[in-house]
Amino acid sequence: MIFDILDDKLVIRQIDSKLKPRHKSQLSDWGFTRDSKENYLRLDDNVDTILPKFLKYFDKSNIEYFLTDSCKSLINEILKKTDWFRELIGAGRKFKEGEFDKEHFAEHLKFLNRNIPRKLKEHQIKASYHLYLMGNGANFSVPGSGKTTVVLCVYEKLRLQVKVNTLFVVGPPACFGPWKDEFKAVLGRKPSYNILAGGKKSQRKSEYYKSDDISELYLTTFQTLLNDQNEVCTFFKNRKVNAFLVIDEAHYIKQVNGNWANAVLKIANYSKYRCVLTGTPIPNSYSDLYNLFEFLWPDNNPIGSENKARLQILEERKDYEAASEILEPSVGPLFYRVRKSELGLKPQIFHDPEILRMNPYERKVYDAITKKIRNYAKDDFLKNIELVAKLRRGRMIRLRQCLSYTKLLSTVIEDYDEDIIADESDLRYVIYNYDKLEIPSKLSYLINLVKIFQEKKEKVVIWAHFINTIRLIEKKFKGAGFYCKKIIGETPIERVSINEEETREKIIIEFVDKESKLDILLANPAACAESISLHKACRNAIYYDLSYNCAQYLQSLDRIHRVGGSEENPAHYFFLQYEDTIDSDIINNLKTKAKKMYDIIEGDYNIYSLDMFEDGDELTAYERLFLG
Repeated sequence: MIFDILDDKLVIRQIDSKLKPRHKSQLSDWGFTRDSKENYLRLDDNVDTILPKFLKYFDKSNIEYFLTDSCKSLINEILKKTDWFRELIGAGRKFKEGEFDKEHFAEHLKFLNRNIPRKLKEHQIKASYHLYLMGNGANFSVPGSGKTTVVLCVYEKLRLQVKVNTLFVVGPPACFGPWKDEFKAVLGRKPSYNILAGGKKSQRKSEYYKSDDISELYLTTFQTLLNDQNEVCTFFKNRKVNAFLVIDEAHYIKQVNGNWANAVLKIANYSKYRCVLTGTPIPNSYSDLYNLFEFLWPDNNPIGSENKARLQILEERKDYEAASEILEPSVGPLFYRVRKSELGLKPQIFHDPEILRMNPYERKVYDAITKKIRNYAKDDFLKNIELVAKLRRGRMIRLRQCLSYTKLLSTVIEDYDEDIIADESDLRYVIYNYDKLEIPSKLSYLINLVKIFQEKKEKVVIWAHFINTIRLIEKKFKGAGFYCKKIIGETPIERVSINEEETREKIIIEFVDKESKLDILLANPAACAESISLHKACRNAIYYDLSYNCAQYLQSLDRIHRVGGSEENPAHYFFLQYEDTIDSDIINNLKTKAKKMYDIIEGDYNIYSLDMFEDGDELTAYERLFLG
């Protein structure tokens, strides 16, 4: 048999009669097809990965074969690439173990001191050296550790070495502002930038075909990349473009064969350097790591198909220790990670919740709703399981609305059409006319609490989950003479087409400016808990209400507790709660989950996610509160 390479395809000519059915079956599993006309088998893609296994298999089967010069040449290239990658893994391992080229590290430190205006923390210096050493790398450090700073330093070094000339960032829209702001803060200059999201589609796509006027920073979303992936490939192929490609909040591409993941993997090979950033590297499964490292090293497949199969078995057994023994030698050297305990931050101070008495009308409504829910619970066994689950989630939301702003009970909840105030004319009157009857007790207390911060000239962020609650707080604050602004889902994110509208970025810039008069920020965790930093100017957070969502809770905590300010000033957290309500159940539940989370993420290869405790949480709480 003769093995040859034609048009990047592996071809087998003169099929040997010794090729038994089991051999042909194996070839079929590897993607070979029989061409009866030409009488050969061929593999249409993935040649670099399959060829070494292919030859090893035939050697083991004692089947003779002949390699053409083109096939020998490819094998030599593969061997060189394998040896180079093995050396790279060795270098990464030595560095993480403290054994590395001291002169090379000293040169890197000298570069940072001479060229980077921002003074880096020790862990950022090490992380930047590791990323530079790897060329393509992952940073799995906790939120607030300064991952953006690390990437910008490495980008600047590569730029000055004329290896890259543009930074192309893919991430959630909320990351756009931080990347622009940090670019200026870290490198000391404003970048020419282009936001490739929103605006007119034709205008956006024209940017990919510019031969000149290349921006230094491009920002796009996962959804836009999905729509523009062919154009991005074309842009990266431009001989004038040497792109450093960064995937921020990379847990968004965790799903194997997901559309966003496939788009990211498609453009990977066309960039000069690549990096992934996430504080949650293994959100739900070991398979969540596969896309990250295949994006970084598409030609090397660090984990490998055999290890993937073994990891799946170990995951089912929850044998994380054995799984770590597989992952550590293969991908451990390729990523850098800093834990929260290593940041050297002042402690987070959680003040005891302020237990408040409800005002008369909100207490009347809350007690009536609670009584109705207890009565409804008795009849749930007559309904199907799926409907019961929807009803119980809806009822829990109704209770949380009572704890936030009674008038919210007049709003519609998606997938929940149970009229919980039917045939209750007095309740209906109170709910629809609530603003005329009283203001929530929490809001009265909040106004007085904020006055204290105003007197001390300290900034404060106030978290509330319901949009209309935030609007109510904003209205009352302005009536009390407070200058405040809000960030909710409808607050626009900066895009190419927006010039005059007040965007999230503009609001945050004003808030974190210590000289500005904006000392109060109202925020919704769903819209503002990820990818923003408030810690440089603010160290106080008030939680007006809470949900059972531990992910948003933990992310919101980190907004004011991060590297670059929290080393000197502790973060303070204040909670407003109503007595004799589910408020106490919610906060106790969050504390328990947060403790479990922090314990789990101390290990490098434990499966965890910020939402790992979310499934069924409201249902579990419902059963605990009303069926126990």
